[in-house]
Amino acid sequence: MTDFAARRTMMVDTQVRPSDVTKFPIIDAMLKVAREDFVPAAQREAAYLGENLNLGDGRVLLEPRTLAKMLDGLAIANDELVLDIGSALGYSSAVIAHMAEAVVAVEEDEHMSKEAQETLSAADIDNVIVHHGLLADGAPQHGPYDVVIIEGGVESVPDAIIDQLKVGGRIACLFMSGALGEVRLGYKNDSGVSWRMAFNAGAPVLKGFAREKAFQL
Repeated sequence: MTDFAARRTMMVDTQVRPSDVTKFPIIDAMLKVAREDFVPAAQREAAYLGENLNLGDGRVLLEPRTLAKMLDGLAIANDELVLDIGSALGYSSAVIAHMAEAVVAVEEDEHMSKEAQETLSAADIDNVIVHHGLLADGAPQHGPYDVVIIEGGVESVPDAIIDQLKVGGRIACLFMSGALGEVRLGYKNDSGVSWRMAFNAGAPVLKGFAREKAFQL
């Protein structure tokens, strides 16, 4: 029988801590949340690999290092409301739920959103709302948000998402340019979002987050 708890500890010790992620709330959450429960059943054995896990249809579960470093940069406080876009089967939302006051998880795949709700409930995580809807629309009815995190690649961020972030709030996105990508952290002020580059990573661009192609004659 696979010892997933041991794999979870190894994930933190070999993928998260060496990436300069040392904040206790992040380490604690990643040690507590059973990642293997939030992946397709056929991929439980691969849950703790240090790479993006393919969920099909151009979707992935971000590798542990990428998620941990995004959370490190966002520095979520326990009184904050977080919008988690592209939450898939709910792993990222489960981790964030241990740090934030509440999480709104947006997932447009009906099967994944239903399964996420069931798995979160089974794990007794009761401060996550799973919202079934288009990723690019976010969930304005539950906002505005202190923090936004997007679980996949983007080329541009829709205005609808930026509008749901409070002034003074933070956002983390993995901007892709071809095969190369970089996570940027954004801080919203009165005139928009100011971005800074944080680290390199990669993931497929999510539906609704591709840059509009310029019209050419």
